[in-house]
Amino acid sequence: MDHLLARIERECMLLARHQVMVNRNVEGQPLERSAYLLISRLEAEGPMSIGQLADAFKLDTSTVNRQVAALLRGGLAERIVDPDGGLARKLRATEEGRRRLAADRERYCRGIERVLGDWSPEERRELLDVLTRFNRSIEDAQDTAWPRPDLATGARTAD
Repeated sequence: MDHLLARIERECMLLARHQVMVNRNVEGQPLERSAYLLISRLEAEGPMSIGQLADAFKLDTSTVNRQVAALLRGGLAERIVDPDGGLARKLRATEEGRRRLAADRERYCRGIERVLGDWSPEERRELLDVLTRFNRSIEDAQDTAWPRPDLATGARTAD
């Protein structure tokens, strides 16, 4: 095995393990990982059907159905008539879902700030560029492009 690839794999594993962005000692319950990802996708793309979500995540429809059922039970998403006139009902995040996503995202950003507190703006930009390139390479390999709206304005960016 390529020694460099083995070291990269280890660092990816450690990044996932550390979850430096999450502070479990804060008020309120963070969203489950699947809820965070689904609501993030709905926020980025707008209303989607279960089939569209399953395609986007390359998951079985039954898996997404279970995850969506939890969102619906929790009041984090709602079913709506397809705004484009299609027959399938679509899902969109509720105000509560968007509020919880924003709260978690703010929490995660504070955690990242704790870790990157002594990094220069140039070092932070370099990390962003490398992570974006890495994620886009994964998306290309798996044919699972993730829309990247500007989180501050909602406008799509080239970054």
